[in-house]
Amino acid sequence: MIGKISGRIEYRAGDHVLIDVRGVGYLVYCSDRTLAGLPGAGEAASLYTDLLVREDVLQLFGFATLVEKEWHRLLTSVQGVGAKASLAILGALGADGVSRAIALGDWNSVKAAKGVGPKLAQRVVLDLKDKAPSVMAMGRTVAQMPGDGQGDVIEAMPVPNLASSAQAEALSALGNLGYGPGEAAGAVAQAAGETPEAETPALIRAALKLLAPKG
Repeated sequence: MIGKISGRIEYRAGDHVLIDVRGVGYLVYCSDRTLAGLPGAGEAASLYTDLLVREDVLQLFGFATLVEKEWHRLLTSVQGVGAKASLAILGALGADGVSRAIALGDWNSVKAAKGVGPKLAQRVVLDLKDKAPSVMAMGRTVAQMPGDGQGDVIEAMPVPNLASSAQAEALSALGNLGYGPGEAAGAVAQAAGETPEAETPALIRAALKLLAPKG
């Protein structure tokens, strides 16, 4: 399994890049959002990858973060969602947007992706809603892309994300209080969206207010 590609971009196309890794070129398909974040031809780049193996094809798909890669894996596990649809969803929403939409049951946001109809969007949300908490808790590992001009393989460096840590801790606390993964994730995602810089205690309080019975 090829889990990461690090090298120099040979050329860019509409839906993929060719990355030269010490003389070997790898064709890597990416979402529009990931492609937009990559440097130009001749520059160093690093992508996490997922290898699709079929009888008649081998395809590499590239992701800027491990969270994006994990969502791709989960999205393609849903019946009717292939690699193309998964990249369309990730390209439209980004990894954080997918986390939020699925946690909140917002299938209309998923439907905004090109080629994804309402029935498929609803199935994505229904099938993956309980998976959102674990993905939200992963944090992010971003590949660094320095232009050192030396052609060396570039190692990915972990980047801490305090917001993700606070959300994970809030989810854990709500779980200990007896809330289900889906409803807890939805409340935390909404609270984090309203106050992105909130620390764990504030997130818990805000989520509990959202979960409180109305009326």
